[in-house]
Amino acid sequence: MTEYLKKYMLQTERRLGECADRRELEAIFAEHLDKIAFMQHERLVHFLVTMMFAIVLSIFICTFLFCENPALLLLVAIIIVLLAFYIKHYYFLENTVQKMYVIYDEMLEMRRKFEEKKQ
Repeated sequence: MTEYLKKYMLQTERRLGECADRRELEAIFAEHLDKIAFMQHERLVHFLVTMMFAIVLSIFICTFLFCENPALLLLVAIIIVLLAFYIKHYYFLENTVQKMYVIYDEMLEMRRKFEEKKQ
């Protein structure tokens, strides 16, 4: 997903830089709105999974504190590593979706400029 998003963002920025008319802009705009919707869904799913891992981690830590079973410590360590990777990926998704919003605003501005030229 990370490579897919990076590639899409570079491609969209390139296409916007080369955009010459309103019809082309509208095609880019429609595609971008779809991608934003997909990425918002992806972000929500990763947020929920991240929170689930955080809850499971809390449960295992509490269980370890009461039972003091060394095997639980291994599980806690594994969950911490997994949670760290989920947080890293969620951070990337969150920042990329926010960049997509900025590009969306740029597209709206380009749309206004094409409208002004038309009049």
